[in-house]
Amino acid sequence: MTPLRQLPAGRMARVAILDDYMGVARDLADWSRLEDRAELTFFRHAIPPERVAEELADFDAICLMRERTDLPAELLRALPNLKAIARTGRRTRTLDVDAAAELGIAVMSTSGSGDGIYATVELAWGLIIGLMRHIPEEAGAMREGAWQSRLGNALYGKTLGLVGLGKLGTRMALVAKAFGMNVIAWSPNLTAERAREGGADYVDKETLFRSADIVSLHLVLGPTTRGIVGAGDLGRMRPEAILINTARGPLVDGEALLEALQTRRIRGAGIDVYDGEPLAASHPIRKEPNALLTPHLGYSVRETFERFYAETVDNLDAWLSERPVF
Repeated sequence: MTPLRQLPAGRMARVAILDDYMGVARDLADWSRLEDRAELTFFRHAIPPERVAEELADFDAICLMRERTDLPAELLRALPNLKAIARTGRRTRTLDVDAAAELGIAVMSTSGSGDGIYATVELAWGLIIGLMRHIPEEAGAMREGAWQSRLGNALYGKTLGLVGLGKLGTRMALVAKAFGMNVIAWSPNLTAERAREGGADYVDKETLFRSADIVSLHLVLGPTTRGIVGAGDLGRMRPEAILINTARGPLVDGEALLEALQTRRIRGAGIDVYDGEPLAASHPIRKEPNALLTPHLGYSVRETFERFYAETVDNLDAWLSERPVF
């Protein structure tokens, strides 16, 4: 086992808190507990991938907010001063944990999301209702002096198709039942019995995309799920159907989705996650009027961030005290 890298004796640790887009990190935890042993730098901006090694070269520890900054093996090797990583969550696909261990970099994790555990589900329903009732357009029209310019649709009696029926998908099904909706589900490993336990009827993939009024994605991104929703699936959707993705951008063929929106092949899409984040300002999907876009807000609620940053401070405190908790 590779020994952990150590701070030089008597020197303050240099700590970078990355991707604090909204400038809330400092106020959501008691960072003062560290200030006698660490110099803290809060990064409000996303560091371009080609500049990460340069901007983080002098830091002893970095704090990650979920999967916003990629830390593959080659980047970790380019940071010889890095001694610790405090990440939020226990699963971070953008961090090469094995490479960190080989390099002697301590990796510490937070334990949970607090009362924000279902925040992504709540956002998914916000996107669904926003699209079904044209809330962004109607709100904008009200500011311009208009009144009732579009007719929306009710959820009662509609069919929700869930691609993925894990913890969040099951919660989606529970809410859908409260709205009086029918729920069907499919995923590569889902069974009819497991679907019933999760509050849905199992169908095959083609039936789900052909039958659902709303298709919502709740899968983990991996080699077998990348691009799992392709042009053929979007082509089977009803013209009045909508697609919701609050899971991971690469689950969907982005070019196929853009074409489906541009040609009005589907009614619309509610998207919170993208192939590359932050989403480029020039990305053409930003201009599509039938796309309701949010900037990866799924887990971004005060309840979750308070838990994340409080435990991050705990982890850094333990590391600085030479007793890191893994």
